[in-house]
Amino acid sequence: MATPKGGVSGAFLLFLIGAALLAPWLSPFPYDQQDLTVMNHAPSAVHWFGTDEFGRDVLSRMITGARTSLSVSVTAIGISVFLGLILGATCGYFGGALDRVVMIAVDLTWSFPEILIALMLVAIVGPGLYGVVLAIAIAYLAQFTRLTRTQVMSLKGETYIEATVNLGAGHAHILFAHLLPNALTPVLVAAMLATGDAIILEATLGFFGLGAQPPTPSWGAMMSSGTAQLFVAPWVILLPGLAVALSVVFLNLFGDAIITALDVRTKIREA
Repeated sequence: MATPKGGVSGAFLLFLIGAALLAPWLSPFPYDQQDLTVMNHAPSAVHWFGTDEFGRDVLSRMITGARTSLSVSVTAIGISVFLGLILGATCGYFGGALDRVVMIAVDLTWSFPEILIALMLVAIVGPGLYGVVLAIAIAYLAQFTRLTRTQVMSLKGETYIEATVNLGAGHAHILFAHLLPNALTPVLVAAMLATGDAIILEATLGFFGLGAQPPTPSWGAMMSSGTAQLFVAPWVILLPGLAVALSVVFLNLFGDAIITALDVRTKIREA
């Protein structure tokens, strides 16, 4: 982005995504390599971020954990956006009984915190990455459904839509060629902001042992295992927590820079 805020946050996000994609090559040690002779060692020239209770390199596990946390969060939000676009566009365009039923379900879902919905779904599906992806996707579905519906309802009364209808265009053409492309920008910006929340939610589920299962690392699971070592090896819990905090902060800063550049803040608030 052209602003310093957007440039700095964008550079950090590119660095984070690059580290996650290149994790196998950037990690100085295998993430699951144990060496009990160096367990709970403080950061040093060999182990920059120290080691954990099994002698595993914390930096290597954090880099691999970035791949886990980011892939889960981005995949879950992507599924939620896709389903929200379909549901919201259909309800906003056609209205009627379908719109009322879906909006009742959306309002009921929105009345509960995302973490509560995610915990209930993971309890049903079972722990693991697939369960977490499904839980996060459903937890944020209401937000994107309502936002898309609001955008479509405001756009379908525009003159160019009426002209398209008068020219004999079908419903599918109007939805996918005219309404959805024009409603997409605020939804994508909201998705970027929601990705930061999804990272926190994934870390929370991982902290409770409901996310990535050992030996696969994630930032939340690393923080969970680090609680027992808080006064012996505080870096095991503090560094993954810092990674979560920085990722969320820079995601929000980058999303805010996009909102300012595209002037979509009003559209998101109206939803």
